[in-house]
Amino acid sequence: MSAAPAAGAAGTRSTRTHHYARYRGGVPTFADSSSADNGSFDDPVVRTAALEALGRYNGSIVAVDPNTGRILTVVNQKIAFGDGYIPCSTIKPTIAIAALEENVITAETMLRVTPRKYMNLTDAMAHSNNVFFEQLGVRMGFETVSKYARLLGLGELAGYNLPEEHPGAFPSAPPALGGIARMSSFGEGIQITPLQLAALAAAFANGGTLYYLQYPRTAEDVASFAPKVKRDLNIAPILPEIREGMLAAVLYGTGRSSFDRDGDETPLGKTGTCDDHTTPSHIGWFVTYADEIHPKIALAVLLRGNTRTVKGPMAAVIAGRMYRKLREQNYFAASTTAKTLLANPLISGK
Repeated sequence: MSAAPAAGAAGTRSTRTHHYARYRGGVPTFADSSSADNGSFDDPVVRTAALEALGRYNGSIVAVDPNTGRILTVVNQKIAFGDGYIPCSTIKPTIAIAALEENVITAETMLRVTPRKYMNLTDAMAHSNNVFFEQLGVRMGFETVSKYARLLGLGELAGYNLPEEHPGAFPSAPPALGGIARMSSFGEGIQITPLQLAALAAAFANGGTLYYLQYPRTAEDVASFAPKVKRDLNIAPILPEIREGMLAAVLYGTGRSSFDRDGDETPLGKTGTCDDHTTPSHIGWFVTYADEIHPKIALAVLLRGNTRTVKGPMAAVIAGRMYRKLREQNYFAASTTAKTLLANPLISGK
């Protein structure tokens, strides 16, 4: 499952079940999410796929080239550039990176998540197990979790020269509600933006380079575009474990509805589902990239609303629709061909 009510300092039985609040009125589940956008300089294929995939849902999609940090499209620019929302279980890859780097766990470590059940990192990521990640947060403590979260871009601007962008928020102390356990299981106290999640997905895809996201919105910007590296995260040695968990989520876990059975591309992803009490509504996230071998695109999908359909698995459905539409446009095939040509020394001149 993807979300839970308040957790204490350790994972208790009460953390294993999420009870949706009923939000009458307030944030609608359906809306015209692109009505105020200016997508004149977006990649037209990617933007069309994103718009068709999101449909009538109230939400946002940010698509990024993971190899350059270039923003390909932003659907619902008001939300994407805004203050951010609770990350729900999309915080879990960040917690996993911290735990692996700090040698708190290895890929083989089994942690008890119920009196008679143990899980390793891959299955805990696949099934978004809150108890597993609560234990990691408690073992590491707030300062260590904060160090890695900030390293990965939380609480800071993801973009370069995007004057309307907000940096989200990261707490200076453990949240009063559930402390570091709840913060580590689904991001209590944190506000993250679709831009920040898309930048993080791009870093997972490209081997650990965190690019500044750039959004060329004039002909001159398009012509002069050049990637800008924010920092090298130095996480390449542990990325296989993170990717394994995100792949498992798509193959048999909470993100399996994003899988395109007719395509050769294998996406990886992580869902997030919880309630946002700041602006009362349900939240559904999916952070993802594709394909696994030659990553071409990284996505952050956000849904908001007042019905039970707003959840991480539904955001994964939308990402899956988008991947299928891109495949139908030969988007991934064109990428693979270009990379093959560049890799051939007789053609590339290397």
